Amino acid sequence: MEKETYGMRAVVDWSAALWAGVISGTVFYLLNIFLVPFVNGGNSWTIIRYLASPVLGESILPPPAIFNIQSLIVSIICTLVLAIFFTVIVSYVLHRGGLILGIAGGALFGLALYFINFNTLTLIVPWLYALSSPVMMVTHIIFGILAGGLYETFEVEEYELQEN
Repeated sequence: MEKETYGMRAVVDWSAALWAGVISGTVFYLLNIFLVPFVNGGNSWTIIRYLASPVLGESILPPPAIFNIQSLIVSIICTLVLAIFFTVIVSYVLHRGGLILGIAGGALFGLALYFINFNTLTLIVPWLYALSSPVMMVTHIIFGILAGGLYETFEVEEYELQEN
């Protein structure tokens, strides 16, 4: 007769992942619409249109880059949905590592996400390559740092019984 053993396994705090995603996505969005034009030139509406263009198509991009409520709403929704999705991935992978691993692992994830976006996604949506720049790389790294760090900060440690 075999003896059954049990252990405890940490579980992901999905609420913490959601809020970390919303906050890190909001910071990412604001950094991109203000910092990218400041460093690279142009204006915020150009970036907003680029962020909306995977959904609205390339036709949203031609000048003039002025207020457009449709591109604003779509860009915010797309950014937040993707930010929550990517933060859930970071949270699932790093949730047992603590704050330092959350920050460091998040930074590496953000860097990887930048390279994936601009070396793979641009095969499908080629006009996005125009956004590729060192400042965009930095905003992706900041997103990752915030996603991992905020998740670890907000996480309420919970464990479930696991049969070994």
